[in-house]
Amino acid sequence: MAPLVPDIISNELNFLVAFIIGIAFGFILEQAGFSTSKKLVGLFYGYDFTVLRVFFTAGVTAMIGLVFFGYLGWIDMSYVYINPTFLYSALVGGGIMGLGFVIGGFCPGTSVCAAAIGKIDAMWFIFGSFLGVLIFAEGYPMFEELYKAENWGNVQAFDSLNMPMGIFSFLLTFVAIAAFWAVSIIENKINGKPQKKILDLKNYVLLSNVALFLAILTIFMPLKKDNILEKSNDSAMINNLSFDEIDSEELAFRLIDEDENMLLIDVRDTASYNKFNLPNSINTSFENLFDKDTQMKLKLKDVEHIIIAENESDAKKAAFITEQIDVPNVKILAGGLSRFKSDIINFDSLSSAKISHDSFRFRKKAVVKIPELIAKAKLQNKVDPNSKPKRVVGGC
Repeated sequence: MAPLVPDIISNELNFLVAFIIGIAFGFILEQAGFSTSKKLVGLFYGYDFTVLRVFFTAGVTAMIGLVFFGYLGWIDMSYVYINPTFLYSALVGGGIMGLGFVIGGFCPGTSVCAAAIGKIDAMWFIFGSFLGVLIFAEGYPMFEELYKAENWGNVQAFDSLNMPMGIFSFLLTFVAIAAFWAVSIIENKINGKPQKKILDLKNYVLLSNVALFLAILTIFMPLKKDNILEKSNDSAMINNLSFDEIDSEELAFRLIDEDENMLLIDVRDTASYNKFNLPNSINTSFENLFDKDTQMKLKLKDVEHIIIAENESDAKKAAFITEQIDVPNVKILAGGLSRFKSDIINFDSLSSAKISHDSFRFRKKAVVKIPELIAKAKLQNKVDPNSKPKRVVGGC
C-alpha cells in the first residue's frame, strides 16, 4: 500500500485495505474470464490473447504509475523490494510453470480464483501446486546448487540494459501497444473471423495514443530524489543560497547546556564521523536524507535541525536537500565543523586578541567542557561486545 503507509493509512488498517483490494482483484479476474482454462490456454494456441492484454496492461500501468509517483516524491523506489534474480533457476522454473500452465490451464493465481467458484479442475491444479512445493522443499539440498546459480542480485531490467528508467518505460509501453495490435491480427487469422471487440477502432487508437503520450512523459520525469541530488551538485547555485545559521559559540553553549530541542545532522562520511563527532548528532549521507527512517527523525516540528559538515558549502548542500523534502527548522553551522574546531576545540588563548572579553571567557571554558561531553557521549554509545543481539519477531 505504499506510499500511503504509514503516513496516511496505518499499518493495522493496511491489512484491511489489502484484504478488500484482494477481493476486488479476484472479482475482476473472474469477470475477465480468468477462471476459465480455455481462455487462459488460448494464449498458447493463438485464438485468445486476453491474458497477454490484461497482464501487459497491468504491468505498464504499474510501471508508469511508479515513475510518476517517484517523480512527485510519493514513493521512495529504494524501499520497493526487488526479488533477487537467479538466472538458471528462473529459466528452469519459468519453463516448468509455462508447461504446467498450458497443460493444466491455470497459473497459481487464476487456479485459486477458479477454485473459489467451484471449478474441480482448478482444485486439482492447486493440489498439484502444493505437491510441487512439497517435492521442492524436501529435495532442496539436491536443487540448491541450481537454485542459487548465476545470482544477479536485486537487478532491474533498465539497469541491466544500462538505460534510464524513463526510456525503458517508453520502450516497454511501445512494445505492449504493438503487441496488442499484432495479437488482434493473429486472433482473427486463427479463428477465421474478426473477434468481438470491446472497443471500436477509433477508441482503440485513442487509448494507444494516450498510453504513448504518458510513456513519453516518463522519459522527462527523473525520480524526485535524483532530480534534487542533481540540482544540489550545482555548487554555484548552492553557494548563492542563504540559510539560517548558528555560529560556533552558540552551538557550543547549547551543547554545554544539553539543549534537548536540538538535533545535529552530520553529513560527513562515516569514517570522519567515527573519528570525531559531537553529542546528540546523527550521521547520514546526502542520499540517505531521502530514506524514510531518516526523515522520520527529521520531521519533528519542535526540534531545531542543525546541519554539520566539514565546510559551509557541504552544509548548504544538505540544507538545500532538507528544504526540498520539507524538513522543518533547519540551520547550518556557519563555517562548518572546521571553524567550530578552530574556534572551540582548538581554541588558543594566546592568539585571541581579536575576540571580545565575553567570548574569550566562554571559549576558555568550552575548550575544556566540549571534549568532556564528547568523551561522555562516546562512553554512553559504546556497544558491549558481550551483549547478544535480540531477535525481533514480526510480520504475518
